[in-house]
Amino acid sequence: MLPYTVNIRLSARTLTGALSAQNKGAVDWGWQGLIAYGCQSLVLVIDSNTAQTVQVLERHKTTVVKVKWAKENYHHNIGSPYSLRLASADASGKIIVWDVATGTVRCEIQEHTKPIQDMQWLWNQDASRDLLLAVHPPNYIVLWNADTGTKLWKKSYAENILSFSFDPFDPSHLTLLTSEGIVFISDFSPSKAPASSGKKVYISSPHSSPSHNKLVAATGAKKALDKVKILITNEKPSAESVTLNECLQLSYLPSKRNYMLLLYPREILILDLEVNQTVGVIAIERTGIPFVQVIPCFQRDGLFCLHENGCITLRVRRSNISITGTSNEDPDPDPVQELIYDLRSQSDAIRVTKTVRPFSMVCCPVNENSTALIVSDGRVMIWELKSTISGRNLRNSNSSASPLYSPVAFCGIPVGAFQNKLPDLSLDNMIGQGAVTGEEQLKNYFFQEVHLKFLLTGLLSGLPLPPFAIRMCPPLTTKNIKQYQPLLAVGTSNGSVLVYNLTSGLLHKELSIHSCEVKGIEWTSLTGFLSFATSTPNNLGLVRNELQLVDLPTGRSIAFRGERGNDEPAIEMIKVSHLKQYLAVVFKDKPLELWDVRTCTLLREMSKNFPTVTALEWSPTHNLKSLKKKQLAAREAMARQTVVSDTELSSVESSVISLLQEAESKSELSQNISAREHFVFTDTDGQVYHLTVEGNSVKDGARIPPDGSMGSVTCIAWKGDTLVLGDVDGNLNFWDLKARVSRGIPTHRSWVRKIRFAPGKGNQKVITMYTDGAEVWDTKEVQMVSSLRSGRNVNFRILDVDWCTSDKVILASDDGCIRVLETTMKSTCFRMDEQELTEPVWCPYLLVPRASLALKAFLLHQPWNDKCTLDILHIDYPENENIKNLLQKQLNSLSNTAYYRSDMAFCFCSDVKKLVLDPEFTLLQRCLLVARLYGDESELHFWSVASHYLYSFSQEKAQTTKTTDSLQEKLINPLDICYDILCENSYFQKFQLERVHLQEVKRSTYDHTRKCADQLLLLGQTDRAVQLLLETNAENPHYYCDSLKACLVTTVTSSGPSQSTIKLVATNMIANGKLAEGVQLLSLIDKAADACRYLQTYGEWNRAAWLAKVRLNSEECADVLKRWVDHLCSPQVNQKSKAILVLLSLGCFTRVAEMLHSMRYFDRAALFVEVCLKYGTIEVNEDTNKLIHVVFADYARSLKTLGFKQGAILFASKAGASGKDLLNELKQPEEEVTEE
Repeated sequence: MLPYTVNIRLSARTLTGALSAQNKGAVDWGWQGLIAYGCQSLVLVIDSNTAQTVQVLERHKTTVVKVKWAKENYHHNIGSPYSLRLASADASGKIIVWDVATGTVRCEIQEHTKPIQDMQWLWNQDASRDLLLAVHPPNYIVLWNADTGTKLWKKSYAENILSFSFDPFDPSHLTLLTSEGIVFISDFSPSKAPASSGKKVYISSPHSSPSHNKLVAATGAKKALDKVKILITNEKPSAESVTLNECLQLSYLPSKRNYMLLLYPREILILDLEVNQTVGVIAIERTGIPFVQVIPCFQRDGLFCLHENGCITLRVRRSNISITGTSNEDPDPDPVQELIYDLRSQSDAIRVTKTVRPFSMVCCPVNENSTALIVSDGRVMIWELKSTISGRNLRNSNSSASPLYSPVAFCGIPVGAFQNKLPDLSLDNMIGQGAVTGEEQLKNYFFQEVHLKFLLTGLLSGLPLPPFAIRMCPPLTTKNIKQYQPLLAVGTSNGSVLVYNLTSGLLHKELSIHSCEVKGIEWTSLTGFLSFATSTPNNLGLVRNELQLVDLPTGRSIAFRGERGNDEPAIEMIKVSHLKQYLAVVFKDKPLELWDVRTCTLLREMSKNFPTVTALEWSPTHNLKSLKKKQLAAREAMARQTVVSDTELSSVESSVISLLQEAESKSELSQNISAREHFVFTDTDGQVYHLTVEGNSVKDGARIPPDGSMGSVTCIAWKGDTLVLGDVDGNLNFWDLKARVSRGIPTHRSWVRKIRFAPGKGNQKVITMYTDGAEVWDTKEVQMVSSLRSGRNVNFRILDVDWCTSDKVILASDDGCIRVLETTMKSTCFRMDEQELTEPVWCPYLLVPRASLALKAFLLHQPWNDKCTLDILHIDYPENENIKNLLQKQLNSLSNTAYYRSDMAFCFCSDVKKLVLDPEFTLLQRCLLVARLYGDESELHFWSVASHYLYSFSQEKAQTTKTTDSLQEKLINPLDICYDILCENSYFQKFQLERVHLQEVKRSTYDHTRKCADQLLLLGQTDRAVQLLLETNAENPHYYCDSLKACLVTTVTSSGPSQSTIKLVATNMIANGKLAEGVQLLSLIDKAADACRYLQTYGEWNRAAWLAKVRLNSEECADVLKRWVDHLCSPQVNQKSKAILVLLSLGCFTRVAEMLHSMRYFDRAALFVEVCLKYGTIEVNEDTNKLIHVVFADYARSLKTLGFKQGAILFASKAGASGKDLLNELKQPEEEVTEE
């Protein structure tokens, strides 16, 4: 093959359109900051900050039904770097695990051939990050190793599984939503399949139960809420009361332990799993818009709800009337009856039509302050939550809901009264916990009321529904290189033409030109095109033809054929000549029309007996060059003539010259030289006609008789000396006009719809389109280069084809996508870092491992000057310049100094930039910020807990005298309850008491009452427990037992003999398998520490920790939790990261540093030690000094491997003796340089 020039480099890409119904649940927002969603059989990845498509993954043969990003909750280093892993599952049961940055497949998994119902990456243990749990219909759950594709175990259940949800506080608890009810699995483990088939419960309506009627008569709204109150039972309910079949979703609440929500179209039920009872209902009024989906938040007890009209609402739980005392006094006479979620903000709705409706929503897992809505027409709308401070008054009387307050701490450190408004980094930075109790506590703290609103900060729109007509603009040449833009015009079925810029893949212009389906487009220049559309035929077969000439820069369009076009046969095709001078318009049953494109005038309407045209093409040959030569000669003659004196002119010459001058002035005015151009066409018999057009004359030329081997010719393409004809039977005929030979090739692929030559000098490739696909041929060698067949290689049908550049083709297909592909026509994913993006994207995951970790170290501490900077270029960083530039590009996307960006992105980035450059922004806050920027889950949790306890322990040291204040402070600024066992004991107790009071209000059966009494006894609320025990009905078999228990509880005294008896009974009970009852008795006689020990012996670690926190003093509690830490660190449990968090909550900071170092988390250990030294929470003595030096020395070594020399020197100099050799080694090259 002869070489040819590639005229412009464009990356292969896919423009996507509307989604299919099965794509509905296929969307996920990863910790990495990217959103992935399924569109037909493709997976799209978009950047949430700039709303740009950064990757399209194509490999699935059927519709994508689920996508899930891998978790980022592990420690990242060179060995386990930041990576973009995504699992996508399709309707044929195939799961593909991708490396998104390179667009390559890591492994493929197939078990059955039905669509995957649900899947989730496991997140709990520190051992493996490759485990993926999937639901294979109808009733299997399978655990896969997603790195190797091996199946670890498989388990089947009795019913069809619809979805599942993991308990975020206890990874061994998994709940399945099945077609008949809910299955609770409590023995889930990665190492083996669950042994039991789970506890199956049904949901029924308990209107018949007698205890239900004892609730006092309430307001109308209250009655409505009580009606929806539901109950979980173990019996299968009668057919009429089954409500679960409309249950849309089941999720645990990540903000507090043992709560679950069930979503129905018209209400959300909050269940308390300790008593299996509804404790809150969010119902929609009769006129309200039903729910589609709900996402519970982690940082605050809030719910993002998506409604059927595409509106997203945020509801936040109203803070309770808190129980300040923990003694046995009577609780508030009217405690909160419900968990009430107040509507705090809502976004605008979308216009819902038959084809346009909201599909699903995702929420940013890192910050929980932005959501993305995926619409069925392919749009992605990114809504960000913004907070505004509403004056300094504490209460606005007009709103029924209690006010929301701004947080009293930012990154773990309390905010002063006059600090500027905090940036909206995350949900917990925007609203406080709402734990405001009593006016006297408000005096010491500065509370600002906050209002929230949604802002649309990103919008990505897809292609409209097919069919499409596509046409690429004229090719790049040396003459138009300055103003060339690779534009693709797409005609749609609703009459609009979309123009895309293929450098970025973004929509350049959308023009509403026609009132019916666009059938074809031809460009008349780089900035203008002709498009035609035809209406549906009337009963005579006549249509309305619209032919518009459009000027792209202004968007002005004119009716090219003037008044013509009503009630005539349909236009079949339009063809513009090579010099863009003439236009041939071919009709169905009407003779051809020839027009002048430049003046919009009709040159010739052919006579009635003109043959019917089946295919037509303009010749690339013309006489423009010879005309220009003549013109030049005339100019020279004129120049000569003016030199010679006028008297010497003969009259004949002068007349010729005057004519020439006239012609010259005309051509200079309009540059309109009418060159002669030719076209060929075929009639129904296959005869080829040749016509010449010059000015307004049309001359008939030679005729070539039909080729016997060809059927009726359907299309012709002509370039250079090659003419290619295609017919209805799929035969191609290649004519070499120079050598006067023709070759016919049968492709056996039915009707040839289109033939197009590739641009570029000497490039003789053509693309041919058939009903069932397309082929690329090399006309020089007359051989096929590549082929694509619907149903065989791909599942879509091809609607239109064109060339994008000399080595890329464009295919429009019926799945609503337009693909730009290599000539091989194989769909490939590209490398993300090779992509041309219009706006820079912050995504350190795209850098090579060393670079992303170096960038992180750079953001964390900048040792060489007092002033922080975002300019990495002047740093002694020995990587090659290329990587340094990539790093700077990432920093620019943060600081957006080099680019103009949308207001929202600008606002976010300027916030981050301001914080990073703020010298008063402490190292601890910086660690938290960088964890957010990197979407590093394990870092974020570690630093959130660490910042809270480092601050509170350092405060305790400072003010050991003022004990009351610190307790109050703990209640006002506690660690969020989403951290559960890690919270302060006082706040944890308060939360548990509120919970049990709510359970008490909601109980409706004896079973519930008994559970409440048990909880109250464990919490030490004996008086209330006795009241509940005495409520037992005389008919109840437990009546006697409960009455005796009530007597026991009231008479328990601290006398020796009774205590020893109860202790003996309790230990016997525990030995005989009645653990809960024994623990209860031990708690009664204030032997909770023993109870915790028994619970731990029997493996009830979580229960022991709970009991320790609510009943023991801090020393005893710490002992229990330390035993739990040892258990978590044991190899069979392997949850060291959780153990570290528990140690942080106990203030064992030296041990945390030791553990981090032993786990080789050198960076985290060093930063933690540095922060501890700053806060004075580690006592500096010989032993700790040794640890500190070793930690710093190891961190300096790891910085050295990253090539971050200044940082390495800084930490080596802090490492005392341990860092001495390293320091010399680092400083040596410097000295050598200076000597030279």
